[in-house]
Amino acid sequence: MPFIKVQSSVSAPEKTVVKSLLTSLSAKVAKHFGKPESYVMTAFESDVPMTFGGSFDPVCYVEIKNIGTMTSAQTKSMSQDFCQEIESTLGVSSDRIYLEFADAQRHLWGWNGSTFG
Repeated sequence: MPFIKVQSSVSAPEKTVVKSLLTSLSAKVAKHFGKPESYVMTAFESDVPMTFGGSFDPVCYVEIKNIGTMTSAQTKSMSQDFCQEIESTLGVSSDRIYLEFADAQRHLWGWNGSTFG
């Protein structure tokens, strides 16, 4: 049920780099939420035309969605952790990464022909 999606203006990295990033983010999301990684979904999109502050320098937009309520402490910890991972893997400066955290209601999240609520 947790989902993290990274969209970036960077050119497509090698497949091994993308796989490594997604695998790492998957494990980190599961740990931060205390949920089984078997329910975590990750996604990565490169070459997305984006600006930040009027500049086309490398940038990322990250969506983190989860069923349940995220605390301020959780989102701060995830922001630090995910920005650090993305900066070291993709070379996008942390000050050019926006993260959006969204809580989902159980009945608004579907899976396997049903919903979680």
